[in-house]
This record gives sequence, structure tokens and C-alpha cells, in this order.
Amino acid sequence: MTTLTDNLSLLIEQDLTIDAPLETAFASLLDQLGPRNETPDGRSMAMVLEPRPGGRWFRDLGDDRGHLWGHVQVIKPPTLLEITGPLFMSYAAISHVQFRLTRVDNQTLLALRHQALGLIEEEHRQGLSVGWAHYLEEVRRHAEPR
Repeated sequence: MTTLTDNLSLLIEQDLTIDAPLETAFASLLDQLGPRNETPDGRSMAMVLEPRPGGRWFRDLGDDRGHLWGHVQVIKPPTLLEITGPLFMSYAAISHVQFRLTRVDNQTLLALRHQALGLIEEEHRQGLSVGWAHYLEEVRRHAEPR
């Protein structure tokens, strides 16, 4: 029997500057995590985010089918959103994701911190940085004036 003690944790930290007010950036974040959520190739993820303490974040496949990604642990509009849950990992893992928005000069700094603990598959480990970068860039794209 092999004991697994290495590589049971994950930490991803990314941040992005958005040329928009805090309120606009926060609204864009909620939309990105919810109805505007798409894969990098443009396919809808059919996500629902209930923006309140204890609110669910889930993929709605219709007919009472889907996948619970997590629950809102903390929400303090327009500066903080924390979600805890398995996210997309359907195995022994738990995540905590924090989105912190801070006003810097006339812009918004969006900082992401994703911590996870469990038997995280290598494919997920490798894809998470790319996936989160895509999420953050979409938040910026929709928040900034065109």
C-alpha cells in the first residue's frame, strides 16, 4: 500500500487589472460565473450562480440534472466573492476560490486565489491555470468600455 502525502494540495493565484469601476467589474464577474460562462472554445456551460450566502454555483443540464460546483461562502459586493466546493472535480477534492476586487487608481484589480485539497487529477492541475486566466480575461472583456 502506498501512502499519498505529496501533491494533495493546489494553489493558484492570478490577478488582472480591469479598466472599469468596482461595481461594473463585480457585475461582470457574477455574469461570467453564471449565465455568460463558456468554455474557451465558446460552448455554453449553462452555469447558475445564486449570489447570496449559501447560494449554489452549479451547472444546470435541465430536467433536474447537473453538477454542483460549490456554495457561496462569502459575498460582499462589490469587493469579495468566495466559493467553496468540489468545483468540476467529481472525486475526493474540495476547493476554496476567492475573488477579491480592489480599487487601484481609476481601475479595478481582480485577484483570484484558488486553493484545493484532495486527490486532484493531473489533467485538472495542468488545466486550471489556463481555465482561470480565461475566466478573468472574459470578466475584463465584458467590464471594460468598448
